[in-house]
Amino acid sequence: MNIRKARESDIPRLDALLYQVHRVHSAGRPDIFRAGNKKYTDDELKVILADARLPVFVATDEADTVLGYAFCVHQEVCGDRSLQDRKTLYIDDLCVDEVCRGQHIGRALYRYVLDYARECGCNAVTLNVWCLNDGAMKFYEKCGMTPLKITMEQRLKID
Repeated sequence: MNIRKARESDIPRLDALLYQVHRVHSAGRPDIFRAGNKKYTDDELKVILADARLPVFVATDEADTVLGYAFCVHQEVCGDRSLQDRKTLYIDDLCVDEVCRGQHIGRALYRYVLDYARECGCNAVTLNVWCLNDGAMKFYEKCGMTPLKITMEQRLKID
């Protein structure tokens, strides 16, 4: 397995994995997520892949087939009145192809992101995970992540 920066030629595989992630979310919360979609269009992916502030890493096999990805975002707080200066790398999305899970590809991607964040001088790596995705929550806890904050909701019936 190899981990590298994603490139435009990876977009078809990124699309397939983005659909997998969206299926989990739309099945768990159809009131929020529209079934049959994905997070980014191909044009949006091209813009993301060209932006150094939005690194995307892919894990590939020996044939250079994308097995998983990590979409990241550099975030920085500087000079805020109430918050300490802080530089973080936010994992916007991490996915391993469902047929490859259990082979430690996700853990390798996560470690790669941690090393990248250290090299960039980040104080932390952060992410959000949907409560409906119990497998992802357990995975991140095994990687050493702990909750930072929790978003809560109360669903309302609309007449």
